Amino acid sequence: MAEFVNVAVDAMGGDNAPVEIVKGAVDAVNESSQVKVFLTGQEEIIRGELARYTYNAEQIEVVNASEVIGTAEAPVMAIRKKKDSSIVRALNLVKNGTCDGYVSAGSTGATLVGGQLIVGRIKGVERPPLAPLIPTEKGCALLIDCGANVDARPSHLVQFAKMGSVYMESVMGVKKPKVGIVNIGAEEEKGNALVKETFPLLKNCPDIHFIGSIEARDIPAGLADVVVCEAFVGNVILKMYEGVGGTLIKKVKEGMMVSLRSKIGALLVKPALKNTLKVFDLEQYGGAPMLGLNGLVVKTHGSSKSVEIKNSILQCITFTQQNINQKIKEKITMEED
Repeated sequence: MAEFVNVAVDAMGGDNAPVEIVKGAVDAVNESSQVKVFLTGQEEIIRGELARYTYNAEQIEVVNASEVIGTAEAPVMAIRKKKDSSIVRALNLVKNGTCDGYVSAGSTGATLVGGQLIVGRIKGVERPPLAPLIPTEKGCALLIDCGANVDARPSHLVQFAKMGSVYMESVMGVKKPKVGIVNIGAEEEKGNALVKETFPLLKNCPDIHFIGSIEARDIPAGLADVVVCEAFVGNVILKMYEGVGGTLIKKVKEGMMVSLRSKIGALLVKPALKNTLKVFDLEQYGGAPMLGLNGLVVKTHGSSKSVEIKNSILQCITFTQQNINQKIKEKITMEED
């Protein structure tokens, strides 16, 4: 039998830990025989949750960690002081090569800091970005960066474009992914200083398929496969996506309950509508990978339920099998040459 793809999962991180985290891990190993999950956290509590399920015991291992990093704690201080926290233990499993990837719904700051301090950056990568998949009319797009670098420089955005292109081509199977930079207009002369400085660099970059500026309304239409921006803009886009998606689904459901006729109609269209609205469910895409590190680090929403944890674990399989880190190294090395 082929070797497992090993994934370290912070079992104590997130609003719904450890219940939903453990369930997501069990669902992942029950769906795929290719993955082994290392659950880090308070062993007695984790084993109590695992006792509720049936799964292949070879595919889940519990790694005891006595401490938990809270979302309100200062990230740098927490990573340095809480050496036996579930986050630090999980990241060290990636650093020492025991695991190929890491998944957490816990503190975003601690994951970002720990990813860089413990796992480390690929040589040549200036700033590792967070890059979630977001739904579009044509499938999905990679939003890069959505939360790691709020004061990015033009050279950072160029690297984001390159790393995002590698991810979309290798993980999502998109040939020559179209790269667009978020702007307030399509014209090259528009935008703030960062966009104006970055545009010509992307335009003259030979190893990406740059299509120019895209406005926010172009993103859901699927105009670009890789949506490049600094983290402040990216985070606003992501949160707006989540809010609009949730509101849209709620209003559609409300509209179907206003009368007997609408209720009957709802029963008839329910199967098709369910599949359509599923596009707006960000949980199906898994978490946001932090690209440019020496191992895979994936951050999921703090409110993640088991389905997002499961999908985040499973996305580590493709990332590892496609050797994304090596491809990013080659892309960045080519840039330096």
